[in-house]
Amino acid sequence: MNKPFLLLSFDVEEFDMPLEYGQKISFDEQIDIGKKGLDVLTPLLNKPTYRSTLFTTAQYAMHDAERIHQLAQYHEIASHTFFHSSFKEEDLLHSRLKLEEISGQKVTGLRMPRMRDVSIHAVKKAGYLYDSSVNPIWLPGRYNKLHVSRKLFKEADLYRLPAGTSRFIRIPFFWLAFKNMPVSLFRSLLLDTLRNDGYCCLYFHPWEFVSLEKYNMPFYTRRPDGQELLDKLMQLIYSIEEDVSFISIAEFIFNKSKG
Repeated sequence: MNKPFLLLSFDVEEFDMPLEYGQKISFDEQIDIGKKGLDVLTPLLNKPTYRSTLFTTAQYAMHDAERIHQLAQYHEIASHTFFHSSFKEEDLLHSRLKLEEISGQKVTGLRMPRMRDVSIHAVKKAGYLYDSSVNPIWLPGRYNKLHVSRKLFKEADLYRLPAGTSRFIRIPFFWLAFKNMPVSLFRSLLLDTLRNDGYCCLYFHPWEFVSLEKYNMPFYTRRPDGQELLDKLMQLIYSIEEDVSFISIAEFIFNKSKG
């Protein structure tokens, strides 16, 4: 019997979240926090067994090009557009081309910053094969996507992979839920989805894995952080790794398309 697929993903970006809460943070510090987060994640990302998808802004990749190229040897590099704090439709194409140049890898996937809406026709025109910008949940002040399928679907001949949720009341499996939920409960809900759907997509950010104490962000977005959060993530992974296969999103969708 085939194991279900765990689609582990990270949004690799400049750390601009404090700007949402009125705190100034320099561009250099935004990049530095992203780099430090990847440093903390090195023990995980250096293991080819835990194949992941790294949705990367082109701007960040330009400032950490050697590492992004190295990570592309084991992981999928996908687009998080060009800049995290601003967006124009032409960024879809420009980011894909820049990331291909840096990674040496064909870029086929997109995730919009903050899971914002995007024109599917523009995504397809820019040369992508899939989009993972849907969080099919209700999150006050951010999303109301309960009408959208929580499973892989096609729209205008483009694959769309929503972020993972539990089966019934759509408890999300994204970074914020993981921070604020006991590992045992998260694991139980995740395994139920994996066994019934055959796959699940999780996503995190490297900046979560550094100390966020000094930043003016709500407590529930900051804690746990740093090594404590990495330990929590590794606890989850170690507890389920015998039950799942880790593959990239592109590989998963390619397998689906072949039938």
